[in-house]
Amino acid sequence: MTDDFRHISRPDSILTYFRSNWKALSVVTATGLIYNIGLPVVAMLEGKLVQCLLDIFNGTSVWMDMFHLGLIYLGTVLLVQGSRFLKRLYVRKFANAISRDMKHVVYNNFIHRSRNELHEEKAGSLMTRTIADTDACAEGMRKFTTEIFDTGVAMIAYCVTLFIYDWKLALLSMIFPPVSYYIAERMKKIVVKANSAYKESAGDLSDAALDRVGNAMTYRLAGVEDIQNEKFDKVLYQYRTNAIKADILVSATNPVYEMISLCSVVVIVYFGAKNVSGTGWTVWNIAAFTTFLNCFLKLAVKSGKAAKLFNAVHKAEVSWGRIKPFLQEETEEYKEKALPADILIAENLSAGYEADKPIFSHLNFDFHKGEIIGVSGVIASGKSTFGKVFLSEFTYTGNLKVDGKEWKELSEAERNGTIAYLGHEYELFPLSIKDNILLGESDEEKAEKALKAVCLDQEVENMQAGMDTKIGDKGSGLSGGQMERLALARTLVHQKSVMVLDDPFSALDVKTEKEVFANLRNLCKDSIVILISHRLALFPQCDQVVWFENGTALTSTHEALLKENKQYAEVFALSNVSPEADHETE
Repeated sequence: MTDDFRHISRPDSILTYFRSNWKALSVVTATGLIYNIGLPVVAMLEGKLVQCLLDIFNGTSVWMDMFHLGLIYLGTVLLVQGSRFLKRLYVRKFANAISRDMKHVVYNNFIHRSRNELHEEKAGSLMTRTIADTDACAEGMRKFTTEIFDTGVAMIAYCVTLFIYDWKLALLSMIFPPVSYYIAERMKKIVVKANSAYKESAGDLSDAALDRVGNAMTYRLAGVEDIQNEKFDKVLYQYRTNAIKADILVSATNPVYEMISLCSVVVIVYFGAKNVSGTGWTVWNIAAFTTFLNCFLKLAVKSGKAAKLFNAVHKAEVSWGRIKPFLQEETEEYKEKALPADILIAENLSAGYEADKPIFSHLNFDFHKGEIIGVSGVIASGKSTFGKVFLSEFTYTGNLKVDGKEWKELSEAERNGTIAYLGHEYELFPLSIKDNILLGESDEEKAEKALKAVCLDQEVENMQAGMDTKIGDKGSGLSGGQMERLALARTLVHQKSVMVLDDPFSALDVKTEKEVFANLRNLCKDSIVILISHRLALFPQCDQVVWFENGTALTSTHEALLKENKQYAEVFALSNVSPEADHETE
């Protein structure tokens, strides 16, 4: 990973995210205490305002007393609500930081998985579910942090106020709220089970939809289209059923919890009236009665939110269990170790699925930093095989050295830190354009610069949400050329010493291709760029050219190959570019 990523120790521990954001949480704590301790004070002032109004009517107070009390009330409300604003602002910052850090670890986990693993696990669908679960975890932690003050501290403050006014009536009125907590706790297993089933059915639906679209023609030709449609309908029905059940359990139960808590109002009205009349446990005036009732009503509302908090935490627990395998700390084995690539040398290089059956043989070259190498050849001649040698997907004989170090003798971490590979099957995730490019980095300027380099910046700017536009499964919301350039932009952001680009311009027009190539030249001065392409229009501008033909490979310059290799000259002529015009352009 790049230096923009901060190291996260123990990313599979929830406490890690609280410790790493202690500054924001300090502000949340200070403002949260002011806000929630101030709530009973506001209630007390409201009671005094009611009493003052009654005293004015009785002739024992004047309107100026109400005015002064109103100013105190207004100042207190401004202080309390200002603290609430700051608390919510920093809680949101805390949640955004958690989401960013979790996604960084998840992206890192995916980056270090092999191409075969990604295909086997249906990376697009898996990433969709994982990111959704990451957002659910961050939201659950946000709600927990918010409600620990807005519910926990506030309830304590209200309880203390109630006990100060009449401890006997306070105890009596506290009978019903715990009942709502008990019921909410008993519902925990049911809520967790329902949400787990909903999450699983959502993943099954995503997989079924992708399978239905991707294999539609196969099913039609095989005559099993109706059977597959029935299977899809069953998956869709199960998803709807689980979604409705989970939603009902989360939303419909909260009013029930609140109604149970409010049963104590009857007790307060009865015994509170006795206190006001002087025949109860304590002598009250109207202000005391109003304050007590007001505090209890707000306490009851908080009780309902406490139950809602339990449900939110339960949902987050389900999501946490699902993403925890993707939140493992980066081990030394997988930490990228970038090697400088001032020179890349091949000596008698041969490669294929098996060492004794090479797809190409006898390749020799010296590539240097800052060079762009054009690689082409006839169909099935080995050009893509050559690119995948750097991924260790093909065995090779001979020598392939980076600054004197043999490629196959490097550790996986060293290879990952040295090579950037963009193939035909670039994996685009159903996230935003920005997230697809940055993969967890926070520097938006890099994304903007990369989009401009691949001539995609204006098109993204015209989209409704700009860089935050979601691209859909496998980039379904983009055109072929846009998907290709987006994948290239991501590769440029995560630039390495050796850049292998397999046909990155296949869906571009000639004008855009030339512009992107020029930008590539400027941005990759510290890299060796191996440009594999079946289109040779830009090969005159390449520093060297590797031509694959009949199981052999020849390294030379564009001009020399035009003179010495008839087939290369014919393929170049078919690129609709005249050699004279290109020399003039150069």
